[in-house]
Amino acid sequence: MRHVQGIEINLWFFASMLAIGSVNKQIVLITVAESVFLVCLGLGISIDVQAHQSQQTAPPTPPAVIKAKVTEVLVPVVVRDAHGGAVGNLSKNDFQVFDNGKPQTITGFTIIKRATKASLTNSSAPRPVASDSPAVSQSASPPQRFVVFLFDDYNLTFSDLPNAQQAAIKALDSSLAPADVVAVLSTSGANSGLTRDHAKLKQAIQDLKVKTLLRANEHDCPNVDYYQADQIINKSDDQAFQVAVIEVMHCIKNIAPEAAESFARTAAHRAVMLGEQNFRANLYSLRLILNKLMAPLPGQHVIILVSSGFFAPGPEAVTINSEILDIAARTNTVISALDARGLYTTNVGAEVTTRVDEASQRLINQYRHDSMDANADVMEELADGTGGTFYHNNNDLEAGVRTLISGTDYAYLLAFSAANTKPGAHHSLKVKVNEPGLTVQARRGYSTPAPEKPKK
Repeated sequence: MRHVQGIEINLWFFASMLAIGSVNKQIVLITVAESVFLVCLGLGISIDVQAHQSQQTAPPTPPAVIKAKVTEVLVPVVVRDAHGGAVGNLSKNDFQVFDNGKPQTITGFTIIKRATKASLTNSSAPRPVASDSPAVSQSASPPQRFVVFLFDDYNLTFSDLPNAQQAAIKALDSSLAPADVVAVLSTSGANSGLTRDHAKLKQAIQDLKVKTLLRANEHDCPNVDYYQADQIINKSDDQAFQVAVIEVMHCIKNIAPEAAESFARTAAHRAVMLGEQNFRANLYSLRLILNKLMAPLPGQHVIILVSSGFFAPGPEAVTINSEILDIAARTNTVISALDARGLYTTNVGAEVTTRVDEASQRLINQYRHDSMDANADVMEELADGTGGTFYHNNNDLEAGVRTLISGTDYAYLLAFSAANTKPGAHHSLKVKVNEPGLTVQARRGYSTPAPEKPKK
């Protein structure tokens, strides 16, 4: 096996970062799953392209790097017309950027023509239009993409995973260009290595298994997921708490009300603990893939997150998400997401509905509905914030995978100065275009780094 440009990326601390992020003052939980992640990714990722490279005589192209000043915020933007097609003929003067509602001066502007399967097959290198700002620049991308399928096996269900596997396997041959180099990874540590060998990729997809360590059991009583538990523990939502208590009293006959409340609160605390571990596993995985796998590689980068959704509330998740979007913009990476639930329903099974009365069931269903919607928010935000696509509410998952692999033809990269922002603060972003009839997909916010604590 020959390694391209000497890249053999040891990601042993990929899992270490997950473990570090899982520790707080109250709970120390380094799961067995994270240990597995350490073992799997500690072996390293190498690029197996010997057969294809032997046919290429062109000198290696340096990585496409987007350079930005420390005080600048990078905002990838996709603009679509009324038919959903990407628009690529706008200028800097067509855009407005608002930071916490205040208009900003756009200091950097780049139009990026992305690789499509046709352009890659024809070896036509996509080139960004020259920027008018020295703060944001990008070298021409070679006719090659690096694509990572990241399967969220911590949240994919026993019904969703087989559908997603089948869709991905079918879409590989029809959607990938010959020059594409691909890896299949999972949040728990599965790793195909980067390769052009479709048989190896398909086998890696087929071998994926559902991991249940970081999720609540839907058949537990009460069935409290992270969203409802967060409402109970962190937002003091009494109605969410009473829903859990009602479930306990219906499935544990003759239990005293005080005991039912204690039972429900314990379940909520456990769901919060598992939920925090869960979103950290996914977000830290994405961040480390970007930093240690994508950043050194040339060309264009695509991450396709395949998930049934996960809830990621609170300041920690907001900060990590902002870091992910920053790194993605700097490393020329698009993150797209496939909601493996397809057209999901909030109806619960008969074993649950028989526990409670009709009025209580309506309340339970309302929290299930809100939870399912909330679980999709982070996937949508990652896609919108990197110029990717969020494919959801559609049972044709194979078409979804093909759509995400193809991506959009055009994107814009805007930059503005954040020099006077308060450290550790979160800012909302809004991007508008002056042309009528166009829709904008863009990053929704950013977080400024908190000041480092003085070392003792």
